[in-house]
Amino acid sequence: MKSQKRWSEQKGENSWTMFKVLAEFVDGFEIMNKLGPCVSIFGSARIKEDHPYYQLAVQIAEKLTDEGFGVITGGGPGIMEAGNRGAYLNKGLSVGLNIQLPFEQFANPYIDHEKVLTHRYFFIRKVMFVKYSKAFIALPGGFGTLDELFEVMTLTQTSKIKRVPIVLVGKDFWTPLKDWIKHTMNDKFHFISPEDLELIPIMDEPEEIVKYISDFYDADPTGGMLHNFEL
Repeated sequence: MKSQKRWSEQKGENSWTMFKVLAEFVDGFEIMNKLGPCVSIFGSARIKEDHPYYQLAVQIAEKLTDEGFGVITGGGPGIMEAGNRGAYLNKGLSVGLNIQLPFEQFANPYIDHEKVLTHRYFFIRKVMFVKYSKAFIALPGGFGTLDELFEVMTLTQTSKIKRVPIVLVGKDFWTPLKDWIKHTMNDKFHFISPEDLELIPIMDEPEEIVKYISDFYDADPTGGMLHNFEL
């Protein structure tokens, strides 16, 4: 009897979860649909203000806003704060897709008023990143950064989304990973195609990064006005 009651309670909980998921999607779409073209910046929550990567993220965000892009981050500290800070101080659009966590995550103070979305579910948060971003910039980070990066690469590789610029920032951090992808995943096991490596150029200069993104959309002027995929 106890087992039956436990399973019955779990079924009820699953039904309510569906409504929570739908509500979170609706709230996100209502806010994000009103935004112009944005670029997502990923990176570690643990990097401090005096770190070179923090300063680099600020500079990249500033230059993105100069080109008319808004900036979307995970809304927390570290690289996320730096991305929002650069956009905010340069009077550009600054969006934060926060996530409820038991540690380390809080909304940083550089997100535009009413542009903070607090998510309960990681998968909804990633949908918002992918659907509303015209490019993705990944600075050094941990598992979360890699998760977001490989999600975008997988969707691009499988043509679930149209190709958009993906840039890895930080040669010292990303070069060993890209070498492993090339020599192990591609050359040794043939688990990917050689052209997949072209999805992830590595750059360190803010001007080069922003030019790469701007040139992509100069060649496809309508691309920046479209959502990346439709649900």
